[in-house]
Amino acid sequence: QVRLVESGGGLVQTGDSLRLSCTASGRAFNTYNMAWFRQAPGKEREFVAAVSVISWSGFSTSYDDSVKGRFTISRENAKNTVYLQMNSLKPEDTAVYYCAASRSDSWVPTDSVDYWGQGTQVTVSS
Repeated sequence: QVRLVESGGGLVQTGDSLRLSCTASGRAFNTYNMAWFRQAPGKEREFVAAVSVISWSGFSTSYDDSVKGRFTISRENAKNTVYLQMNSLKPEDTAVYYCAASRSDSWVPTDSVDYWGQGTQVTVSS
């Protein structure tokens, strides 16, 4: 069993930055691919970014087009934590952000997600 706890959300202005953190309890964090999703009011949950497990050949990251160049996902296995650095925030980034863990490297659809966090609210004012 893995429990994911997000933190770092808040109310910011357009152009500001925030860093979200997701800390996992339980075993084998380093064997899970990790991702961030978000859900705005009245909309479906959508993929934001993902980072793969770290293997002998390195690791990979992927991003939704809407956040490329502005958001950076990273992981620190020693701390069982995945981060989402969000720069140049826009009002359309306003959503509840969820952390996810999966043994699969396919995030959409979300059927393969093994664990979800409870979410953290990010609000960007114009």
